Amino acid sequence: MKYSSCVYLVKDEQWLFLKRNKKKNDVNHNKYIGVGGKLEENETMEQCARREVFEETGLHVHALEHYGTIRFHYPHFEDEICEIYLSYDFSGTIHSCDEGELIWIPQDQIFTLDLWEGDILFLKKMLRKKHFDFDLTYDASDRLIQCVENTV
Repeated sequence: MKYSSCVYLVKDEQWLFLKRNKKKNDVNHNKYIGVGGKLEENETMEQCARREVFEETGLHVHALEHYGTIRFHYPHFEDEICEIYLSYDFSGTIHSCDEGELIWIPQDQIFTLDLWEGDILFLKKMLRKKHFDFDLTYDASDRLIQCVENTV
């Protein structure tokens, strides 16, 4: 089991997404995702979230709000638990990211992006200020085949 964080930064009703288009053999290739990554040894999940945001964007997160937990299940990858955060409180100057293009997306255009099916489910909750806990199962073609919403 691997553990990771994902952060969505929001300012002026725009959300920062990472369009994953720079790595070869990337399961997320050309998908729009939040900023984040794997938990390192001796690190809390919030520390992971802040570190990943800084590494990928150059921004310093001052406050995080935990929105939910996703347990991803795959037939061809290690299962993953991802903690999802939102931040309106950050500072700094964005730099380029070696994993993809960082793009501010107006909130009303989020669902026009190439998103994972499961991401659509939890982003809809986040936009309604609802917390969530999901088990998402994908098949070998990366299609969502099961979604279990657990009681929060």
